[in-house]
Amino acid sequence: VQLVESGGGLVQAGRSLRLSCATSGFTFDDYAIGWIRQAPGKKREAVAVISSADGVVYLADSVKGRFTISSDKAKKTVYLQMNSLKPEDTAVYYCAVSLNRHQAMGIIPLLEEYDYWGQGTQVTVSS
Repeated sequence: VQLVESGGGLVQAGRSLRLSCATSGFTFDDYAIGWIRQAPGKKREAVAVISSADGVVYLADSVKGRFTISSDKAKKTVYLQMNSLKPEDTAVYYCAVSLNRHQAMGIIPLLEEYDYWGQGTQVTVSS
């Protein structure tokens, strides 16, 4: 299983970025995929989670109304559209997948329950 993130970069506050998580090595039929970020000196936090059965199952309060998560089954890719970016969104963004059947049905994985992680992509928002 491989997860490869792309789309990060340096942007000004108020602008947008779209992150992509290209996946391989599993069928893309039963999964929960999350976007998790880690800012300098802070713990990792889940930002958004999508499951194969229920679609979007979680959006952090801090990003509701600004971020959306979506998936393209044909491309086996999950996206994180980030609008109205703020300096506090600056972090390394990781995508991670859980192949647990219950989580594929919509139960939100704990961070330690993800099976595979990507290498991360840096997002920096300047003020």
